[in-house]
Amino acid sequence: MRDLYDLLHAIKEKPAMYLGSPSVSNLFIFLIGYNFARREQCIPITAQEQKFLEFQPWLQQRFSLSTSASWARIILLYAVDEVQGFWLFFDLLTEFLQQSISPIESKANSISKSEAA
Repeated sequence: MRDLYDLLHAIKEKPAMYLGSPSVSNLFIFLIGYNFARREQCIPITAQEQKFLEFQPWLQQRFSLSTSASWARIILLYAVDEVQGFWLFFDLLTEFLQQSISPIESKANSISKSEAA
């Protein structure tokens, strides 16, 4: 089974295959279903999925909001429509992941990249 970020990458590359059309709300509902299916199959939460749970609170802080709204609704506040919200999600997710990498992980990533060169 693919991990969460591989799945999100596949969705970004071919949104129609997974969501019907690129839509931040459709993506949100898809991920709700993904989480439900994993729980029903008693598949333990992964480190990536645990980290992704921090995305909504991070968005609140990023936009200086205090709300119980989902991350999809928060993104829609800053997007013209569902399609723009879909693409904005991936921009924000990239920013979130870059900011949440610890200095040790960042150093390890840069070392492994320089060794590969």
